[in-house]
Amino acid sequence: MSNVEKAVKATYFSIIGNTSLALIKGLAGVFGNSYALIADAIESTADIFASLLVLFGIKYSSRPADENHPYGHGRAEPLITFLVVGFLITSATIIGYESIMNIRTPHELPKPWTLFVLGAIIVWKEYSFQLVMKRSKETNSSSLKADAWHHRSDALTSIAAFVGISIALFLGKGYESADDWAALFASGFILYNSYLIFRPALGEIMDEHLYDDLVEEIRQVSHQVDGIIDTEKCFIRKAGMKYHVDLHARVSGTITVKEGHDLSHKLKDTLREEIPELGHVLIHIEPN
Repeated sequence: MSNVEKAVKATYFSIIGNTSLALIKGLAGVFGNSYALIADAIESTADIFASLLVLFGIKYSSRPADENHPYGHGRAEPLITFLVVGFLITSATIIGYESIMNIRTPHELPKPWTLFVLGAIIVWKEYSFQLVMKRSKETNSSSLKADAWHHRSDALTSIAAFVGISIALFLGKGYESADDWAALFASGFILYNSYLIFRPALGEIMDEHLYDDLVEEIRQVSHQVDGIIDTEKCFIRKAGMKYHVDLHARVSGTITVKEGHDLSHKLKDTLREEIPELGHVLIHIEPN
């Protein structure tokens, strides 16, 4: 299964899971008098649209290079990540605002059975986070990583709701707003996670160097190619699920231009064979 297929499959998993949970949370929140659960449902609804964006981004960014996009369409992925972060910020703002309004408005205690609903949700969302995060690492997908963090933030907001409802039920009358304070705390955590998702995507757009381990792997593979004496500069740019490389390789100064040309192609082919996540590889030959 290719990286794109893995990423698409993981995104469909997110869409189906978030749709189901949005309905469950919404109904449980309304009938169980819990705004924390309703807030959770709002976030899950935003997550559905965010996952649809991720799906579009993965499919679009995997398009092959063309005349107008010689390096492919991979940069669409971090742009989609920015939109996903926008959904997170919007949902956090709505949850925070409604929480403050509910704190100021007297209401009934949440129903005890809502704790069982939340317990099941927490387990499922953490499992979803682990699965999608694993796929994001396998495929080098920044937007899939953002989708994974949607699951983790959802699990944490559910934990906050669980704690808030437990406090409200345990302490009784006068502590009804503990549920709303939990939702307000959750909105702040969602905003914090939004920054954690946004920052690496921004680095990708700005060609920030974040790939020391990959540079070292490229150098090690290069040294295995007969005729390559050493490597010098190595610049890496990430676009979608691929890494584009500019590498300066040192060779004997006595070989012919054709031999140097053939050697550069041999190095390029070796690198792309040994490190499948590499995209374009440009080799600059330096005489020793």
